[in-house]
Order: sequence, then C-alpha cells, then structure tokens
Amino acid sequence: MRFPTATGSEVRQEVSRQLSRIPQARGRFWASVVVLSIGALGSMAVPILLGRVVDVVLAGGADMVTRILWIGAGVSIAAVVSAGLNAVGFYLLSTVAERAIGNLREDMVDTALHLPTHRVEEAGSGDLLSRSTDDVAELSSSISQTLPDVTSAIFVLGATAIALIGLDPYYAVIPLLAGPAYFLSFRQYLKSAPERYANERASMAERARRMLESIHGLETLHAFSREDRAQERIGESSWRVVENGYRARRTMMVTQVQMTIIEAGMLIVGLVMSYLAVRGGQLTIGQVTGAMMIIIRIRRPMMGIIHTLDTVNSGYASLARIVGVVHNPPARVPDCDAPAPAGRAELRDVWFRYGDDWAVRNINFTLQPGKKVALVGASGAGKSTVAALLAGLRVPDEGLVLIDDTPVTALSDSERVARLALVSQEVHVFSGTLREDLTIAKPNATDAELEQALADVGADWFETLSDGLDTIVGSRGMRLEPVQAQQLALARIHLLDPAIVLMDEATAEAGSAGAGALEDAARVVTSGRSSVVIAHRLDQAAEADLILVMDAGEIVERGTHAELLDHGGRYAQLWSAWSRGRA
Repeated sequence: MRFPTATGSEVRQEVSRQLSRIPQARGRFWASVVVLSIGALGSMAVPILLGRVVDVVLAGGADMVTRILWIGAGVSIAAVVSAGLNAVGFYLLSTVAERAIGNLREDMVDTALHLPTHRVEEAGSGDLLSRSTDDVAELSSSISQTLPDVTSAIFVLGATAIALIGLDPYYAVIPLLAGPAYFLSFRQYLKSAPERYANERASMAERARRMLESIHGLETLHAFSREDRAQERIGESSWRVVENGYRARRTMMVTQVQMTIIEAGMLIVGLVMSYLAVRGGQLTIGQVTGAMMIIIRIRRPMMGIIHTLDTVNSGYASLARIVGVVHNPPARVPDCDAPAPAGRAELRDVWFRYGDDWAVRNINFTLQPGKKVALVGASGAGKSTVAALLAGLRVPDEGLVLIDDTPVTALSDSERVARLALVSQEVHVFSGTLREDLTIAKPNATDAELEQALADVGADWFETLSDGLDTIVGSRGMRLEPVQAQQLALARIHLLDPAIVLMDEATAEAGSAGAGALEDAARVVTSGRSSVVIAHRLDQAAEADLILVMDAGEIVERGTHAELLDHGGRYAQLWSAWSRGRA
C-alpha cells in the first residue's frame, strides 16, 4: 500500500492551511497584486510611446528632435518604474511562497519521522525518501523558476487587453477571440498533463526504491552474484521514467503548437484591424504601430508560460505527493494512562500476513515478568515477525498484542518506549559524537552513566579513544566494527532500561573473532528484565524459561529445554544437529 497522492481538493486545502499560518500573508498577496498590476500597465506605456515616435517623425517639424528626446525619456522612465514595481511585487509573492514551502517541508519531515514503522514498510521507504527529498526539492525549484514567469504573464495579458481597448474599442475583438482560444488550449493541457506528470514522479519514486533496496542489500547481491539482475530491475524502472517523461513532454509540445497558431491568428487579426483603423482615420500610423508592438509583446509572457508548464506540472505533481503524506497524517497516539511497566506481554490469537501470504498464524503465548522466552526455528519461520508485532512495529491482521494487559497499539510513544525495546542484528550508528549516539536512549544521562553503560556491555574499545565520548562516530567519523556497533546498541538499551527487551538475533556476531563478549553483554541487558530472544545459537535457547519452536509461521512446540528434549520432537532434532556441529 503506497502513500497516496493528494486530490486537487486536498492540495487546495493544504495550500490554504499553509498560507493561513503565515503572518500578513493575505496583505502581502494583495499588495503584490496592486504593485504588479501597476507595473504591468506601466510597461504598456513603452510600445505606445514608441509608436508615438513614428507619428512625430512623419509629422516632422523643427522641434521633432526635442519631442523624440522627451518621448525617449518617457520610455526610459516607464521601463525603469515598471521593472522596479515588478521586482517589488515578485519579492512580496516570493516571501509568501518560500515561507509556505518552508512550513510544508517541516510538516513533511515531522510527519515522516513520526509515521508508524509498519506504514513505512507497507508503502516503501524509497517512496517516502523520494517524497521527502526529490519532491520537496522539485517543488522549491518549481516555485523559484515559475513564479516570476507565470505572474508576469497573467498581469501582462490583463494590461495588454486594457491597453488595446484604450487605443481603440474595436481592438477588444482580439482578447475576446484569443482569450477563449487560450482557455481551451490550457484546459486541454491541464486535463491530461497532471496525471502524466504524476506518473512520472511515481516512476521516479519506484526507481529510488529499487536503488535503495539494491544498495542496502549489496552484500547479499554479491553473495549470490545477482548484481546483473538488480541492475536490470533498476534499468526497467529508469526506462519507465523515460517513457512517462516522454508522454508528459509530448503533451507540452502539442500545447506549444496550439499557442503558436493562436499568436499567428492574433497578429493577422491585429494587422487587418490596424489597416482598417488607419484607412478610416480612427488611428494614426504611430498608434497602430504601438498596438502591433503590444500584440507582439504578448508572445514573450505566453511563451514563458509554455516553457514553464513542464516545471509547473512537475512541481504540482511533487506538491500532490507531499500533501498525500502530510494531509490528514496518522493521529499521534495519546497517553492511555497505562499501568506502571511490569514486563508482561501476551500474544493472543495473532495472525499477520505480507500481501496474500500469512507470515504468522494463530500465535499464542505469554511472557511473564522477569522471564525469558526464546524463539527458535529455521529462517523464514516467522520469528522476526513475532518480535516486530511485540514491539508494535507491525499491526496484526487478527488477534491482540498486549503489553501489561494494554494493546500495544493503544500505547503512546513514551509509554511504549518505557515498556519495551527491540535490538536487532542491524544496528545504525548515527553520525555524530559517541555521547550523542548514546543519549538517544537517555537524553539527560551523565557522562558517568554513559561510560558505565559501555563498561557493562564490555565495550573495552571505548577506553582507547583519545576523545572519549566526544569521538565522532558513524559515516563521518570512526567506523565501528560490527561487534562494537552491537555493543553500542546494547548500551543504548541498558540506558533506556525498558521492562521488556526484544532481541532479534542481536548477538549473531558472537561467533566471529573477538565477539564472544556479546553474549555476556546480552545477559547484562536482559538481567532483571523480561526478554524475548530470537536465538541463532541453541545454547541461548537452553537458558530460557520457555522455548517456542516455530515453523511456517506457527508455533509447533513449546516448553523448557529439558521438556523439549524429552519430547523428542523438532527441537530435539535441532539440538542434536547443532550439538554435532559443535563437536
């Protein structure tokens, strides 16, 4: 289920909401309208005055040069005043637009960071990444590029109609004919273009998703020599971007041809009417010259609109995708006044599926306070899904997940974090100081507490750091080894001090050289707490109070280590095979 694309109504609602958040936005808008209108009307004085030069030259006289110089001064003044007013008007509009984009960007980031994990997984992190980066950048670029051209075109067209009618009322026939023609052309364009540009943006998001998946799974691709297949899939996505882009550009090209035909028709009508006006004595040659120059000036703003249509629609498509995320975001779960954390968890008749396939089926078990439950089974048996359901990262399709007798979905973020935490084999080390990375778990922790947490999980390497807690780690600093990164993750959990710890193969690196201390670190973190451990090593399961054996998404056996060995079932077979492998 992808993130939706907002409808036109939703886009308008969101734009209105963003504008309402800007102080004096309405006043700035109307001030820009007044200033730009005056500036556009002032620009019409230039062709009219230039046409007047023609009449002065034709009339001749001793003062001809002086009159031409005065007209030239008027042209210069009109041009400068018009340019200055346009600059002020564009500035007023741009301040409102950029502020609105900034607020929308903040809303997008806020919504993205607070989206439920299961929602992100369902829609795809690549799609969310594309909307948060590419679409926001595209929208900002579109506004900066198109705002001057579009606003200038609108006001110049209005001023042109007024100026032509002012010269001769009969010239009103030109805007009366051109207006509907332009309207029909734009209407036809807007009927098909938004969908085509939306398809282009969607295909770009799909390409981003596949590239992100390939980068994250690069080691796996190398291991199975599937780089060519990944490249082929990315290539297919890229080609769909090209195809959708071509369809969008083709629509624009058709509109360009229509605009050219309309402009040619305006010039022909203008020439015919100018000829009749001069012949009838209604206008001078200079006046009709000015009129034709005014008509010709229409071409620039209209071509400006044509050239920006591509950018406008691309920007609108990005805006619709952004609004699709921020409009009516999932409501933050409020505090439900849940009882104090006790460390009890229960899965009751839980079913969950990915697509059409059930990942887990009819899962029932209870984690008692202070006890340890181990999940064992082959890869794909559903163990990690059970852990994700317990952590609230997934929502069951059927059944209940209860933490201290409260549905995990009813817990607010703060209530959930106080009760349980998940640590997996995949650890992300944030770029920054080691102190900043650790205080994610406990923002008000003292340096002594941070150092003690590292010591408790056996992170002896910390003592060798010259900058101590101020050491830069992550992508821009010291790259931690897998074992070190896992110790850092366990230290975070230790600082957080939840009632329940979920460990999804968090010590899988324990078999590698120098990683044996991870097992001891895990025991420290789970000591005195309830825990659910996905055991990749069966000696971890042997220590558990309850062992759940999973196969094909179901619990097929349960009991203690001794009970399951006596039973002689699936667990006994796994233990026997694992023991032989260690011998």
